Formats: sequence, structure tokens, C-alpha cells
Amino acid sequence: MSGSSFPPVFAGRRFSVLGLGRNGLPAALALAAMGAEVSAWDDDPAACAAARLVRLADPLAIPPDTDALILSPGIPHSFPRPHPAAARAAALGIPILSDAELLFRAVRAAGSRARFIGITGTNGKSTTTALIAHILKAAGVPHAAGGNLGPAALALPLLPDRGHYVLEMSSYMLERIDELRFDIAILLNLSPDHLDRHGSMEGYIAAKRQIFAHRAADGLAIIGIDDQPSREIAGSLAPPIICISGDRPADVWCESGGLCDRGGLILAMHEAQALPGTHNAQNAAAATATALALGIARPTIGAAIRSFAGLPHRQQRICEAGGIAFINDSKATNADSAACALACYDRVVWIAGGIGKEGGIEPLAPFFPRVAEALLIGRDAPLFAATLARHNVPHRILSHLDEAVPAALASAQAHSSPIILLSPAAASFDQFKGFPERGERFALLARGLCAQTGRAA
Repeated sequence: MSGSSFPPVFAGRRFSVLGLGRNGLPAALALAAMGAEVSAWDDDPAACAAARLVRLADPLAIPPDTDALILSPGIPHSFPRPHPAAARAAALGIPILSDAELLFRAVRAAGSRARFIGITGTNGKSTTTALIAHILKAAGVPHAAGGNLGPAALALPLLPDRGHYVLEMSSYMLERIDELRFDIAILLNLSPDHLDRHGSMEGYIAAKRQIFAHRAADGLAIIGIDDQPSREIAGSLAPPIICISGDRPADVWCESGGLCDRGGLILAMHEAQALPGTHNAQNAAAATATALALGIARPTIGAAIRSFAGLPHRQQRICEAGGIAFINDSKATNADSAACALACYDRVVWIAGGIGKEGGIEPLAPFFPRVAEALLIGRDAPLFAATLARHNVPHRILSHLDEAVPAALASAQAHSSPIILLSPAAASFDQFKGFPERGERFALLARGLCAQTGRAA
């Protein structure tokens, strides 16, 4: 990262921020530092005082002359029903914007022509965002990465003209942009997710498509073609467009274990130990297509992918106990993501469960023969158990991760399974604050067992 502080580009402007969480608090502080008058509201009355922000009397007390309302990503502004504050903002004609939108406006108001790279998709966007940033760092290109993958967009510094913002964009964020234009817009893949917020798969796809509706006039589209919805979108896009794939011929793709483009081999993927599986090959293809479009040399790209350490909670190898490896894939909050992990191992003891998504784990049936035993936790463990029972998969319901991890080691020893895989195929909010806390708890428990019987990875 290479950058500087913003000048007071929002002097004389008024913003309201609802929710002082991971995105809201940095956004409020950054807007205030840029000269704006900021009012805020949070469930915790002390949050505004601690941040030295003007506290709204209640969520509906948005000043009528507010220039924009910034909602926490988790607060709906439309479906299934708008939050009352969002409804009031709409009635007053106040736009509801994401912090990524305000970052773009601040950068342009400061006179910087830095470029914007946006990454979205159901799965893989965090890894791809981090991998692109890693390649840019290796190439000595000024950059800053964040968005849905922390830090929050407005916490990023001002970059010079030759800098690049690499932003992970959730469907929620894409619904709340206006002037933002991406020089490179990336859609990795699409599978059912967040349907409670978007109403249907069609609504979810429409939100994700916004990344291409907000391309710059000469902006590049990079799109995965490994699923039918994405292929349909690819066929509708105006050039320039680069198609990428983890396992089929495209413009940049992986074939027989080799990451290639039309110019030949870039990297043998087995050398990138932090990027196992077809899904990570697709992530690497997207990052490679981006780097090539920016003029980064092929040897630099290959070396950077090879040295990429990966991200926590994404098939993160924690430790090994007596030849049994503990793999933390807590980020797998839906079945499609869990499938990517299960596909990488021949035999596993699988820890799953939490708040399941629509369809549950039925889509994972092709991988059930790989499961020596499933240990289920969380709210929807009984639903997962019913699916496994129909497919004759050995399973048990346990109360919590603290019980499941030691039970998994005993099960792996009994079934000669070399892998214990936490890949929940479910959200975590029934028992944890989020998937990071779930993954960190798994890692702590695993390391404790490894210290007793094995060695750290």
C-alpha cells in the first residue's frame, strides 16, 4: 500500500451513518476527517461518544438536508422490507450509498486518477482480491485493497494517479453505488446465496450484474465461465471482455494443472500451495487476467502466485496431529463453497452446521462418499443430519465446536482419515459473531490437540 491522507474534499457536506460496525465506523471517521458534518446512530449509545460523533436521537432522525445515508451492509434498504431509516431517506430523496461509492468520489474530488478494480462473485472474491493486491505489491505498483474484505473502503488512503484500488464488492455494496466506475470489473461465479435479501436468484444475479453496469467507458470485464448464470452474462457483455476458468478453455484458464493464457503456461498450480482446487485455479486465473491487463510481466505474476500465503479461514492448514491435518475452511458459509473444499480431499472427517442456506447440503451429495463421518453443530444440525441419513453418511450431532473438534480427531483416528475439515456450509451467527470467530476457535482447539499429540503446521 502506498498513499497519503485525503484533503477536506467533503467540507460543507452532511452525511448520516447508521450502524458503527466494521464498515460504518471507519466510514464515519473518514468522512469527518475529510471535512464533512457526520451524524450517526448505533444500537450502542456509547459508540458515537467514543468516536466523537454527533448522535442521532433515533434511527429516523436523519436531517432533511443530508447529502447521503450510509447503511451498514447488513441493514436492508429494499427487500425483504426497507429499514425504517432507509424508508425515511427515500421519502426525503436522500441517496443511500456504500462507502466504496464515497471513496470513489473522494479520490476524484482530490484530483487523483487512480484506477478502480472491483471483484465480486458468490465465492472466491476475498482470495482473488488479496491475490491481485499481492501481485501488485510484487510488481511495485501503488495499491490499496479492501471493501467487503477489510479494511473498509473509506479507511483506504489516497493513491496517486498510477495507483490501483482493489475492492471486494458484495451484492449489498453493488446495490448502493452510483457514480463509481470500475476500470476492471470482475465477476467470478454465481450460485444461490443471500436470497433472503434479494428475494430470488434473479434478484441476486441482478445485484451482482451491477459491477458491469458500472464499468468505466473503456473498462475491462473479466468473468468466470464455470457456471451457467455467469456464462449467460458473459454472452451479453460488450467488449473488452476476458473469460476465465478453473477447468475449461477460456482466455485465461487452468488445464491439466497448468495456469495458461493464449501465450502459454504461466504457472503449474501445484506450486501455489495456498491455492488448492479448481475454485482457486479460477481465482488465480482472474488475478492473472487482471495483472496481464495492467501490463505486469508473466514471470512476476507466476512468482507472486507461487508465494501467495492464502487467507485465514479459506482451506487454511492449521496443524497436524499424528498424520491428521486440521483444515480451517470456516469461510464456507454455503454449500457451493463447501463443495470446493470437499472436492480437494479423498477422505475427510467433516465438521459442518450452523445457519443453513436455502437448499441446505443436498447439493453436496456427490461428495458424501468422501466423508468418513460428519460431525454437525449449530441451529440446522438436525436438517443436515436428515440429509446425511438419506444418503447413509455416518454422522453425529454435537452441541458446539468445542465438542466437535476433539471428537473429530478421535473419529479421524478410528476411520484412518488424514483430514479433519471445518467447512460448515452454513452461516455462523447462531453460535459465533461471524465466520472469523468460528475459524479462530477451531484453530485454537486444533492447535491444542496438535500440541498434545502432533506438531504445528
